[in-house]
Amino acid sequence: MRTHESEEMYLETILLLEGKNASVHAIDIAGELGYAKSSVSRGVGLLHKKGYITVNEFDEIRLTESGRAKASDIYARHRVITTLLMRMGADEKLAEDNACRIEHVISPELFEIMKKYSNEF
Repeated sequence: MRTHESEEMYLETILLLEGKNASVHAIDIAGELGYAKSSVSRGVGLLHKKGYITVNEFDEIRLTESGRAKASDIYARHRVITTLLMRMGADEKLAEDNACRIEHVISPELFEIMKKYSNEF
């Protein structure tokens, strides 16, 4: 994992995969993100070191409490930004693709403004 953005993408992906699958493995993350399994294995190791995930004897990946909180925050940013971009006229794919990039670099202050604005509708 090279950047903070990658860490956030992994956490968000794990959160979303948990909603779809009974268990999450590194291969699931690799498939979802289109990454090599070796890259994902390295990223999973770093997330584990930081205490964001646990990996059991069956290689099942689970978010810890702090990992789930961080992933939920990232996903909330994604949803708010996607919604606002669509309200501005972007189609769903364009909004989704750009929200994925924006959510990782937006300042907390600007996100709070966007969140307040989105609640006005």
